[in-house]
Formats: sequence, C-alpha cells, structure tokens
Amino acid sequence: MSRPPARPEPAGAPKRISPLPFGGMVGLACVLFLDLGTAGVLPWSAVVWLVVVWVILFVIACRWWTPRPALLPWLAAIGLVVWLGTVVVVNLLAT
Repeated sequence: MSRPPARPEPAGAPKRISPLPFGGMVGLACVLFLDLGTAGVLPWSAVVWLVVVWVILFVIACRWWTPRPALLPWLAAIGLVVWLGTVVVVNLLAT
C-alpha cells in the first residue's frame, strides 16, 4: 500500500518520467552488440537474420515508446532469447 507524498505536486507539474523505456532501449543496444559480436562464430546468414530481427524489435520499441513504455524491456528480453536460440540451433546443426 502506498502512502500519499509528503507534499502535493504543484498544479500543472509534469508527470514523472518512467525509466522503463530507457532500460528497454539500453537492453536492445546490448542485444545489438551480442548480435554483431557473434559474426566471428556464426555464418553470415545467421548474423543477418539476427540483425533483421533486431531492427524489427527496434522499430517496435520506437513506436511503443509513449503508448506502451512498460513493454520495452520485454522487447529486449525477446531479442536476447532469439539470439540465444539462434546460437544454440546453428551450433547444433553445424555438428
């Protein structure tokens, strides 16, 4: 249960900015480094697939910045899962 603030916000004060979309974009930047960093161990076609998925997630994140800011960290998590799944599947198929 939350308690009311010690002093009320002045009239016309802007709403607090949520840190969630910023965290989601930082997560997507980390996923991009993972995607591009695997260029030395994965075939070029797998890296292109990962970058295409990342661009799609980035476009969705840009569109969702204001209407759905709480969902942006989930996009970064999806990118991480896609990266991990691609690395595992490609390495299993190579053996």
